[in-house]
Amino acid sequence: MGLPERPPEPHRSSEPHRTPQPYRTPEPRRCLVTGATGYIGGRLVPELLAAGHQVRCVARSPEKLRDHPWAARVETVRGDVTDEESLRAAMEGVDVAYYLVHALGTGPGFEETDRRAARIFGARARAAGVRRIVYLGGLTPYGVPERALSPHLRSRAEVGRVLLDSGVPTAVLRAGVIIGSGSASFEMLRYLTERLPLMVTPRWVRTRTQPIAVRDVLRLLVGCATLPDEVHRAFDIGGPDVLTYGAMMQRYAEVTGLRRRLIAQVPVLTPGLSSLWVGLVTPVPGAIARPLVESLRHEVVCAERDITRYVPDPPGGPLGVDRALELALRRIRDADVATRWSSAATPGAPSDPLPTDPDWAGGSLYQDRRERAVDASREDVWRVVEGIGGENGWYSLPLAWALRGWIDTLVGGVGLRRGRRDAARLRVGDSLDFWRVEEVRPPRLLRLRAEMRLPGLAWLEMAVDGDGRGRTVYRQRALFHPRGLAGHLYWWSVAPFHALVFGGMARNIAARAEKDEAGTETGGKDADGRSAPAVRMR
Repeated sequence: MGLPERPPEPHRSSEPHRTPQPYRTPEPRRCLVTGATGYIGGRLVPELLAAGHQVRCVARSPEKLRDHPWAARVETVRGDVTDEESLRAAMEGVDVAYYLVHALGTGPGFEETDRRAARIFGARARAAGVRRIVYLGGLTPYGVPERALSPHLRSRAEVGRVLLDSGVPTAVLRAGVIIGSGSASFEMLRYLTERLPLMVTPRWVRTRTQPIAVRDVLRLLVGCATLPDEVHRAFDIGGPDVLTYGAMMQRYAEVTGLRRRLIAQVPVLTPGLSSLWVGLVTPVPGAIARPLVESLRHEVVCAERDITRYVPDPPGGPLGVDRALELALRRIRDADVATRWSSAATPGAPSDPLPTDPDWAGGSLYQDRRERAVDASREDVWRVVEGIGGENGWYSLPLAWALRGWIDTLVGGVGLRRGRRDAARLRVGDSLDFWRVEEVRPPRLLRLRAEMRLPGLAWLEMAVDGDGRGRTVYRQRALFHPRGLAGHLYWWSVAPFHALVFGGMARNIAARAEKDEAGTETGGKDADGRSAPAVRMR
């Protein structure tokens, strides 16, 4: 049986209006996800699993997926969308194939690469009897000839058309800016707004767009797995807000507590110069920034919302810009540093960063790391760590810590005067000089969050571990998430002193633990049977 004809105009629907049917639990599907190591794919897999579907991931480097918390629940195969043989095996037994790859940022010829990959994918899906293809593409401006689009948008549109012509029922979801940590367009917005209180921009800051939260994108992608077989078309998807890029930057500044940004528009600033400027100010690679900047000159607003006939809006509707921004920044505000920036991928919300995101994703996070092998037991090292602050001080440059406390008090902060609740034990929520205990896991981890006045968020993390050879290892991290340009300037102004402050701290904590170990071996105990208390080292 042939497929119904595709609507003649991609933005228009020739389907009759349908009254949404009562919700029924859909039949689980066997889903193939390409691009599982990418931004959307890595977030889609757990959503499909949660919906009851079986998942097979195809990746050029399957080892990149092994540390995901869902890795044991999926089948992973090695493959490439440009390799017919690998796709033949990957497509076997699949009901729904998600196409979430593209050649953005791979240099000249990326349009031909995209075109060839889409043709191979569609052909292999049809040969394998796949029931549906789902593709996430780019929202294109209504009424603008395809030849007038930027190469990036033109290629996205062509890939959608190739898949629709494949002979397999296909759903093409076209989105503009996706708001979520890790999205290239969002990261570019984030860095520009955070780092530049004054921006000189081209006319694209006045271009209207209809951003969408990543969790709404994922909800729609999951819903497409169970679309009726006769649905074969493209859908525009977007959030409830239509605003300019300039207005979106101001909304970001407001949500993050930054001052209103000053935006000076200039009439002449080519995409090439704009991408160089973005590359200078942000860590987003120029090869990615350029096609994104070129696309910003097009107004991308949804012309229809037909997707809601098949995947109804959630209670309260799709997320607006402000709420989407809040969720994208939630991990930083909640200070969940361990899951946010470590290599241990803990399941979280779709808007949360993933360890597999690019290095430039997730906003700026400055770190000072120290590590030392200690000739002492883990218990002795932990005793020193848990006893830090208060009368025992901070084990480096007492004058520097006192000066920092005095400055904090002068500007209205808490200073060093709070001390600590208990001389030997800490618990979550305790105040500790100008820190707050955020996490304590005896005898392994102590994480403190700064409550001093800073242009950003800061943490100090101390961990006691082993090195596999029976030796005790002390690890220390100071982390700083800057707030605005002042935050970046602050970090670089104090960075020259870190070797003295943090390096000295790690060195002296190790020395104190080794001295306590020696005291234990020679019988040096206090009245409670513990090794002699640490010498006060403010």
